[in-house]
Amino acid sequence: MSELHNEVSELERTSATAARLFDVRRIIGGLFVVYGVMVTIAGLTASDADLRKAQDININLWTGLGMLALGLFFLVWLKLRPTVPPAAEDLPEEPGARSQARP
Repeated sequence: MSELHNEVSELERTSATAARLFDVRRIIGGLFVVYGVMVTIAGLTASDADLRKAQDININLWTGLGMLALGLFFLVWLKLRPTVPPAAEDLPEEPGARSQARP
């Protein structure tokens, strides 16, 4: 019984790690931060001709800062409210699965 319990515990830890790894907030936040840094750098190095095209508004700088803020929001949200995989008791029983209940 102890070996079975250890195996189940290991599977639960693996499932929790996979759920945290593939959380969509991590992917979206990371991409927004990376692209935000690139666009912010483009805004900091904008030429006068680029600014004249945008009516003297450094649109790359403002867009990059907005993307950085959104990406950091997603990453902070992930840190404050991490994903918790459902417990085995909460999952619906599969139609073809055998019941493990003992009398």
